[in-house]
Amino acid sequence: MRKLISTLSFVALLLSLPISVNAEVKEIQTAATQPTDPIGQVIASNLMTNFSDGKFYPERLISRAELASIMVKAFRLNKRINLPKESITVADVPPSHWAYNDIQTVLKTDIMRGYRNNLFFPNQRVTRAEAMAIFAQAYGVFQFPDETVNEILAAYPDKASIPEWAKRAIATVISEGFASTDAQGNLLPLKPMTRGEMAYLLSQYLQRQQKLPDTPIAPEAPPTR
Repeated sequence: MRKLISTLSFVALLLSLPISVNAEVKEIQTAATQPTDPIGQVIASNLMTNFSDGKFYPERLISRAELASIMVKAFRLNKRINLPKESITVADVPPSHWAYNDIQTVLKTDIMRGYRNNLFFPNQRVTRAEAMAIFAQAYGVFQFPDETVNEILAAYPDKASIPEWAKRAIATVISEGFASTDAQGNLLPLKPMTRGEMAYLLSQYLQRQQKLPDTPIAPEAPPTR
């Protein structure tokens, strides 16, 4: 009985609060129920999914088709205006392919590009450099000067293995706090990107998208006499 009274009292208190305060309480409750681990976050946000057996398999490698699907979901690329209506011919991705629409979208938005002879190679694995560069392309590559790019990358022992074409994009990912490293602080740009590593990158991005708390208004100073 005492527990029931306490519950009713709490409900009554919520109903008596102003709408803005009530909304803040609900927002706090929702945030508290969100997963805190990277894999849980990306699954809850529907950016990545488990396999049919209910397992995530973080050690498995990301394919170009999977990356295309993730980019469309993460950045809502299919909602961008003025996308060409005409389909792009992709010889190795027929309309029956599970990622056909997503691959069409990344090609139309120029987030990913095909290869010669109208090929996309949907099953080809992507390196960490490729994955971070494509993510940065969708996020928006910061136009750092070369000096700044070199300064950002200088902290990583394997910086010399970063492809020239990916340096500015990877510097963008690093500057935003999205990049992961190994225990020695290496970026491992030429290593294939795993599902677990992609989940970490996306989880950092999701945390950046969370609503920041409102800045309190400072009280006015008393008039001087």
